[in-house]
Amino acid sequence: MLSFFLKDRIVAPPGYNRWKVPIASVSIHLCIGSVYAWSIFNPPLTRLHGVAASAADDWTLQQVVWVFTVAIVFLGLSAAVAGKWLERVGPRAVGTVAALCWGGGFLIGGIAIQTHQLWLLYLGYGVIGGCGLGLGYVSPVSTLIRWFPDRRGMAAGLAIMGFGGGAIIGSPLKQSLIERFYVSPTYLGTAEAVKPVTVDGRRFANMDGVQREVIVVSASEVRRMTVQGEAGVYLVGTGDSGIASTFFVLGAGYFLVMMLAALSYRVPAPGWLPPGWTPPTEEEARLKMVTTRHVAINEAMRTRQFYLLWIVLCFNVTAGIGMLGVAKDLMQDLFGTALPTVVTGRFATTFVLMIGVFNMAGRFFWASASDRLGRQRTYTIFFVGGIALYLSIPFIAAAGSRDPAIGWLVLFYGVAMIIFTMYGGGFATIPAYLSDLFGTRFVGGIHGRLLTAWSTAGVLGPLAITVLRERSRKEAIHDLAERSDPVSFAKKFGAEIDQLDSLIQAKTVTIAKLMEIVPTGTPDPTSGLYNSTLFLMAALLGVALVANLLVRPVDPKHHLEV
Repeated sequence: MLSFFLKDRIVAPPGYNRWKVPIASVSIHLCIGSVYAWSIFNPPLTRLHGVAASAADDWTLQQVVWVFTVAIVFLGLSAAVAGKWLERVGPRAVGTVAALCWGGGFLIGGIAIQTHQLWLLYLGYGVIGGCGLGLGYVSPVSTLIRWFPDRRGMAAGLAIMGFGGGAIIGSPLKQSLIERFYVSPTYLGTAEAVKPVTVDGRRFANMDGVQREVIVVSASEVRRMTVQGEAGVYLVGTGDSGIASTFFVLGAGYFLVMMLAALSYRVPAPGWLPPGWTPPTEEEARLKMVTTRHVAINEAMRTRQFYLLWIVLCFNVTAGIGMLGVAKDLMQDLFGTALPTVVTGRFATTFVLMIGVFNMAGRFFWASASDRLGRQRTYTIFFVGGIALYLSIPFIAAAGSRDPAIGWLVLFYGVAMIIFTMYGGGFATIPAYLSDLFGTRFVGGIHGRLLTAWSTAGVLGPLAITVLRERSRKEAIHDLAERSDPVSFAKKFGAEIDQLDSLIQAKTVTIAKLMEIVPTGTPDPTSGLYNSTLFLMAALLGVALVANLLVRPVDPKHHLEV
C-alpha cells in the first residue's frame, strides 16, 4: 500500500506532456501560500473575548503574529529535512504528508482558538502546519526543474508562483468566512448612558447589581470592527469573532485539494531530456555562471557560495515577511486615520489580496527574466531597488498624514506592490541560482537546506516589525497623554494619568481614543509607527546586496566525479 506513494510508481510514460506537471505544483502552493494572508486573522484573533474590540484578556498583536513566525520557522526546518527525503521517496509521498500537516494544523488551531489556548495554536498552526508548509513547498521545485532543464528560471517560477498567489484566494475567502461566522457581542448602549467604571485598568458596567467587564468602542474605532456596529459599550465574553469556525472549514478544504494534487504528481524517467534540446557546452555554461556538473548536498554546505546565498535569501525575506505578517494592520495604520472613508477594513483586505497578486506575478516574471538577465544581476536589481523603495515609505506616509490626498495612498500602494514583486521574485529565482551553481541532481535537497534562511527571516522580520511598532506605539501614547488635559483624561478613561501603564496594559487607552481629547492640531502619530522598522529593512537589503555581489562559480574540487 505504501509503495503507491513512492517515486518508482509515478515515473511518467514516454510521450508524457510535461505541461501537466505544473498544475499539481500550483494547486498545492495555492493552498499553503494562504499563509501570506495571515494578517487577515490578526484582528479577530486579538478580539476573541471582546469581539468588537480587544478586551484585557485578549491576545496581543505581537502574540498572534508569533504564530505566523513559528509556522515560517518550521517551514524552513522541515524543508531542510525533507529535501533529502524528497530525493529518495519522491513528491507524491511528501505532498501527501504536507496535506495531512497543513489541513491538520488548521483543525488543531481551531480547537486552540475555541479553548483560548495560545500554546496549542502555536503547536497546531505553527509547528504542525509549518511542517506542512515546508513539505508542500519543496515537493514541486526539484520536480519541475527536472522537467524543464531548458528553462530553469521559468520552472522555478511556475513551481513557486502559486505560493505567492495563495493570498489572492486566501484573503477574500478568509474574510468572507470570518464575516459569515461572526456574531456581534451584546451592545449595552453609549458610554454616557452606561457610565462604565475603571478598576485596575479594566472597564466594568453594573448589570443587575453585578459588575460585568465591558469594552468601550469609540467612534473612530468603529471602522476597525469586523462587521461595523455602533460606538459605545459592549459586554465582554459575548458574541463570536468567527475565527474558530473559519479555521475548521479551511483545514478540511485545504486537505482535500492538496491530496488530489499530490496524487497527480509525475516525475521524468532517468536520462529524459526535452525533445530537441541540447544541454549547453562547458564554455557556454561558464559564461553564464551555470555549471554542467553536480555538487552533493553535504558538499554544497562546505562552499562559500551556499552561505552567501543564505544571507541573500534571509535578508531579502526578512525585509518582506515582516510587512506580510501585519499587512492589513499596516495599511490601516498608515492611511486609515487620514482617509477613513477609503481605507476601510475591506479595503485593507483587498490590499492583502493585491499583495498576493503581485507576489505571484513577480515570482513568474522575475524568475523567467533571470534566464536572460542572469541570477546575480536579477538580485542586484532587487536589492538596489528595494533599498530605495523601503526608504520612501516613511516619507510617503508622513506626507499622507499631513495632506490626506488620495495620491499619497496610490503612491504607497504602487511602492508596496513593486516591493512584493521583488520579494516573490527572490523566492522563485533562488532554486535556479542554486542549480546554476551546484547542478540539478541534488537541487531539491540543497534548496531545502537553504530554506533555513526563511526560518531565520520568519523570526527576524515579524520580531522587528512588532517589537519596534509596539515600542513606537507606547511612546506615542505617553506623548499624547502628556499633551492631554488631566480632567478630560480622567473623564474619558475613568482613571488618572498616573495609571497610564495599567490602562495601556488593559487595552483601555489607545492612540485613537487619546486623539479625541488632545488639543486640536495635534498630529496623529499612527502613520509613523513603522518608520524604524522600514529603515532597518533597507539596511538589511544593503548587506544582502554585498553578499550577492561576492558570489562566484563553485570551485571544481567540490564537483562529483563523473
